[in-house]
Amino acid sequence: MKRVDVAYALILDECEKKVLMVNNVGSGWSLPGGEVEKGETLEEGVVREAMEETGLFIEPLYLSAVNERFRDDLDVHVVFFTFKVKILSGEIGIKDETEISEVMWIDFETANQLMPYYPNGVEALLKSGAPYHFQPIT
Repeated sequence: MKRVDVAYALILDECEKKVLMVNNVGSGWSLPGGEVEKGETLEEGVVREAMEETGLFIEPLYLSAVNERFRDDLDVHVVFFTFKVKILSGEIGIKDETEISEVMWIDFETANQLMPYYPNGVEALLKSGAPYHFQPIT
């Protein structure tokens, strides 16, 4: 079984209680993110994916959640890493319309319905987390 690491960006407007989400062509709504490429750290992957899917340059603050799923139909073990991030620059926009059909700020209640794989909702992602910093082992 092949393992695939996926990094997601939790981009929030906490004053408005909204989260930035993307509508993936063919698979529905999620946080911005995707598969970490070979040779990338998790942080590099989430920064790249956020830029590709939203047009925003972000900085990962901390690792908020780790989830996993076995896809026996694809013989894949997927590990999802969700980072709380802050926006550094950029303007929201779709870079590749073949992958993303919409980018939208969505209220927490609606986001929780669209993302049932976070069983305690967006609010729980705000309460969890530990500092994460990649340090190569030499």
